[in-house]
Amino acid sequence: MNGRGLDHDGTIAREGSLDRVAAAFVPVVDAARARIAGTFGRMRLHSAYVYGSIPRGTSVPGVSDLDLLLALHDEPTDADRADAASLEAALDRAFAEIDGVGILLAGTRTLLSDLERHDLGFFVACLCTPLLGTDLAGQLPRYRPTSLLARETNGDLALALPRWRARAAGAVTDGERRALGRGAARRLVRTGFTLVMPRWGGWTSDLDESAAHFGRFYPERAEQMRIAAATGRSPSADPGVLGMLIDDLGPWLAAEYTAVHGKKAPRP
Repeated sequence: MNGRGLDHDGTIAREGSLDRVAAAFVPVVDAARARIAGTFGRMRLHSAYVYGSIPRGTSVPGVSDLDLLLALHDEPTDADRADAASLEAALDRAFAEIDGVGILLAGTRTLLSDLERHDLGFFVACLCTPLLGTDLAGQLPRYRPTSLLARETNGDLALALPRWRARAAGAVTDGERRALGRGAARRLVRTGFTLVMPRWGGWTSDLDESAAHFGRFYPERAEQMRIAAATGRSPSADPGVLGMLIDDLGPWLAAEYTAVHGKKAPRP
């Protein structure tokens, strides 16, 4: 991998590896693997992946969360979602090293579909580290930092803004506001980075690096994106920060993104 997250052929390198998992998180990952296998079994589970800061080797004990993707043979059912929620809670209770667990569920047909080729397919092939089963990346292409990839990964930010505003209006605790701020901030930083990704010509998932690359192309918004990156790492319950993200940076970014890359293909 070069300094821009690319392999020697100019395609985006897979960013994580189990070899990079810090010692403090090895028991967490081992337990996740065992509990996933015990909960879902071979009849339901095709493969499992860990993504985020833990396989990138940048996790911080007591601060980082555990992010997992489960690829199921069939599309997820209500029973699958209930089992995933129980697994999230059990892992979160068992390990002080992590601050929350998130499990994404998807059917293999969806992950390998033409519609998801440059969104969930890219996610699996480049951002997910195999944990169990046969790696789906072998059935997916190599990806380059193109405008098509930008459009299909984050070209739907405008759809998230009304949901965030509704959650903000209904939030009554600091915990609810911090959770919303963390999720919204991370999404905004990722979107800001992919807005400029084709011009920069590389890939990173690091929040600070993403904000810095964005800021070089949009200096007038650099400070807001820096705050977003900081909020994504250390969530704030400050309504002013949340308002800036959702009511100022978010709408501007959604409009600029559409102008530069177009809108993401509609999903059913």
